[in-house]
Amino acid sequence: MTQLDPETPGAVADEAPRLGRKRDHTRDPEILDAALEVLAETGYDGMTIDMVAARAKAGKATLYRRWPSKAELVIDAVACMKKVDLDPSSLPDTGTLRGDLIALIRPHSIEESERKMQIMAGMMSMIARAPELADAANAAIVEPRAAVNRLLINRAVERGEISGECDIETISMISPSMATYRSLVLKKPVDRAFLVALIDGVVLPALGLGAGARDKALAS
Repeated sequence: MTQLDPETPGAVADEAPRLGRKRDHTRDPEILDAALEVLAETGYDGMTIDMVAARAKAGKATLYRRWPSKAELVIDAVACMKKVDLDPSSLPDTGTLRGDLIALIRPHSIEESERKMQIMAGMMSMIARAPELADAANAAIVEPRAAVNRLLINRAVERGEISGECDIETISMISPSMATYRSLVLKKPVDRAFLVALIDGVVLPALGLGAGARDKALAS
């Protein structure tokens, strides 16, 4: 569970550990998915933990013990969604960095794209109401993709495709940060055309890879 500052509006300070039956987290994925559904449908302001409990067919007390505040539930739900989209154990290995980055782009239906935009809009509303949650939101939205980018870029360094002197930490943040800005601020879809343009026009040049990298990736 995401830990928030006790001073955060709606947050509850951690209680002392209690003896008793160990909590069962097997239903967490269902509950988090229900949270995303409700968030997409109602927005952050209209969402309640009671609504999520009803959608997931779970006891309200169970949710309140696991997620004392709505903000914690939303952040964990979005983080879970991002982890599913970007599983580090099944990363592509095409032989080129461009090929790997392009292979990460997953096709989404129009309905799924709209759902994700609604979820991101809910996150934006949450941050606007509680700016102190920005770091937790960043860890849920941006960091999962940045971590995958770091793995792929380091792999490219190991095979000699790019220089190890590149600022990997900063460059790994480019695409997830710009994608988040596009979704949250501009309220535009993060589609394949946008991501490919970002990879070819910003990320690869920042790593010292020009048009030749694209030609090599396309030929492989």
